[in-house]
Amino acid sequence: MFSKEESRQLRQEFWTSFGKSFPRKWILYNTKLKGLSFKFHFDNKKALVALDLEDDLENRIKYWEKLQALKPILIDDFLPNAIFNEEYFLDNEKEVSRIYVPLEQKVSIHNKNSWRVVMEFFNKEMLLFEAFFEAYKEVIEG
Repeated sequence: MFSKEESRQLRQEFWTSFGKSFPRKWILYNTKLKGLSFKFHFDNKKALVALDLEDDLENRIKYWEKLQALKPILIDDFLPNAIFNEEYFLDNEKEVSRIYVPLEQKVSIHNKNSWRVVMEFFNKEMLLFEAFFEAYKEVIEG
């Protein structure tokens, strides 16, 4: 077990290492579309990249319907393992709509031996997510 402080330090070390290993300006929260953001997630059980819709319900529905219409393109041309979840509950119990790609192998941010595979997964999958978003941003914001 790790203390909260040790866990915090490991998380900080991971994200610093990731930034140095893959120095790139990611879109993440800067999509320019209200309530639509990309996220990296890595904890002591799993890793994933996600596109979250977190705005009011009306805006979420608007974006969700457009993303649903683009689902065949996202799956066929970019991210075949993408999972669409219209009602996804975050750890803080907030409800969002989420499209995400999980890393299929078991990993932990507390295990430095799994960091390289997670970093490579993040880099590959987020590049594809961003490429999809850039190609279809006008359709999504419609």
